[in-house]
Amino acid sequence: MGAMATETRIARLHGVRDIRVETMPLASPGPGEVLLKMAAGGICGSDLHYYQDGGFGPIRVREPIIPGHEAAGHVVALGDGVSHLAPGDLVAVNPSQPCGHCRFCAKDLPIHCLDMQFMGSAMRLPHAQGLFRDWMVVPARQCLPAGTLVSPQEAACAEPLAVCLHAVSRAGDLSGKRVLVTGSGPIGALVAAAARHAGAAEVMATDLADAALARAAAMGATGTINVAERPDLLSAYEADKGQFDIAFECSAAEPALRSAIATVRPRGTIVQVGVTGDIRLPLNALVGKEITMIGSQRFDSEFAEAVSHIATRRIDVRPILTHSFPLEEADAAFRQAGDRMVACKVQLHFLS
Repeated sequence: MGAMATETRIARLHGVRDIRVETMPLASPGPGEVLLKMAAGGICGSDLHYYQDGGFGPIRVREPIIPGHEAAGHVVALGDGVSHLAPGDLVAVNPSQPCGHCRFCAKDLPIHCLDMQFMGSAMRLPHAQGLFRDWMVVPARQCLPAGTLVSPQEAACAEPLAVCLHAVSRAGDLSGKRVLVTGSGPIGALVAAAARHAGAAEVMATDLADAALARAAAMGATGTINVAERPDLLSAYEADKGQFDIAFECSAAEPALRSAIATVRPRGTIVQVGVTGDIRLPLNALVGKEITMIGSQRFDSEFAEAVSHIATRRIDVRPILTHSFPLEEADAAFRQAGDRMVACKVQLHFLS
């Protein structure tokens, strides 16, 4: 392994649109840890918000941060006590590190851990550093084998798919249901796939871009509507107090949420997946139709489910993979990810 054992390249964000490729020391794996040669890392919407705006809502980047929380790599070396992995294994890295002993962890709600360390997140100070690096030592318990069928690029989609599996679980039984997905970026497309996998009879996806809608269809949406060009096609679903049983709002755009409230039937459900700052809600419609509105964030056990679905291609994520850049072109990768009329899932790849 040579010099790679002592240092690694990283992509570190220093400020708005200021991402730099730097080097930092690399330790050997200790007990319960593994050394990974990182292979692929996806740029998430939150990473993009950090890069473009310095954060989103109340979460702000307050110190330099290595972004990245959706990645896969190959096991190179094992620390003492690691037995479920072997050198050469392709693994997806679970970025979630709950403390295990706070009141929410004690109630089996680690997703709401009071001391959560989530790789690549600026939520806490000091920030939890992320996965955009050539080499990384991580706890072995956060590495889930992704088998031999799929590419590292596919395995790196386990984290966003886990988010979507969790969102679908929040909605309850989808068997035979009519589902609306507003916003067909990576999360919306994966929600469409997860909803179809969960038994939804109809999944209508909306977006402002035809390219995004084509990918949603490839991921399992049974119909698509470009609401920039044909908003009337979605308005038709407002008939008789709404036609959809469940809506997954993945855009965090106020018009999209309003359309979900208008097109979901009385006592239907809206699962809010997209995040933003403050928006206005038509509470009269929410109340009058007795709509259930549910928040959904991150995941817990769904990460292992996501790895399993990807590893077997029960859910084939390849349609959302649109661009890959080498680590040294991290700035170009983030700029490309910002052009959502063309890009869907933009990933970095690392030293071969």
